[in-house]
Amino acid sequence: MIIRTRAPVRIDFAGGWSDVALFTEESKGQVINGTINRYAYTTLVCESQTEFPESVELQRVLDKKISIYSADFDMFVEAEDVRQLEYDGNIDLVKAAVRQMSIQIGSFDLITQSNAPPGSGLGTSAAMGVALIGVLGAIKDVTYLPYQYAELASRIERYELGILGGKQDHYGSAVGGINFMEFQGEDVTTSPIKLPPQIQYELEKNLVLCYTGQSRLSGDIHKNVTQAYKSGEPSVRAALDNLKAIAESTKTALMRGRLTDFGELLTENWQNQQKLHPSVSNEQIDKLFKIANEQGAIGGKACGAGGGGCLLFYCQPTREHNVRKKLEEAGTQIIDFNFDFEGLQIWRSD
Repeated sequence: MIIRTRAPVRIDFAGGWSDVALFTEESKGQVINGTINRYAYTTLVCESQTEFPESVELQRVLDKKISIYSADFDMFVEAEDVRQLEYDGNIDLVKAAVRQMSIQIGSFDLITQSNAPPGSGLGTSAAMGVALIGVLGAIKDVTYLPYQYAELASRIERYELGILGGKQDHYGSAVGGINFMEFQGEDVTTSPIKLPPQIQYELEKNLVLCYTGQSRLSGDIHKNVTQAYKSGEPSVRAALDNLKAIAESTKTALMRGRLTDFGELLTENWQNQQKLHPSVSNEQIDKLFKIANEQGAIGGKACGAGGGGCLLFYCQPTREHNVRKKLEEAGTQIIDFNFDFEGLQIWRSD
């Protein structure tokens, strides 16, 4: 039996950080994001031998029951049962999902891969978590609602692995589409934003997403911002309030088709992101923003926690090709995309 899943990564347009649990305990967070056609994939094979890449020198030991291979990190793990899957910094997310889902089905092979760069700020790990819950739930013959996939994936990261972060990535990946989300404590509300086709096409054409080539550890940045927040720094608290208000304004701009306003709000969001902690930006990111603005970007921001990963720019309709060209010449990788409106998908394969 072969079961596969895919879950899309997301681009956060506005309000990021306000979905983090620490902040939502005191006030409501607001975020707007959209999922794109870059995915985390999983394949689960029961009671069969799996063809792994030649780079992994596998001599399957007959008494081993669990085989996990991460194509992204070219890493392989074997264990006799789930109790032997210890957290050691090597593909711990996959191990945690298998353990928390209490998989007891005998021998199986599990393969994970993603076509979005790791550490990109696109919520890749959350998408992988959602994809893992999807495939492991399917092998147990359990079907969840989208919010349940999101909650289970979020809980594995936060409570099992102690990873700081919010829930917007998990909900976006499970639900799909462009959504306005509200966070109050543990409660999450998602409201889809239905764009007319011409507005969606304009967004897809004029948005430029680039990977800086510099992976970052979002946990380190989250730790810095959390410490600043707990110490009561007024600038940090004011920036968080501004980010929530910008998310509301971004929702309005999209629903009314005001894409120039949308682009300018990306920059306003980025300005407030940088007020959270100096580590959110760096010299390379500042240089790339200067290049994009000179070539015709109306506005832009770093994706996710910042500090590296991907940058997003909304460009003047006749100049996005100039922005792409100059960013590529500066050493970045342009990531072409369209929006994904399906969210998590689960299917069986021959």
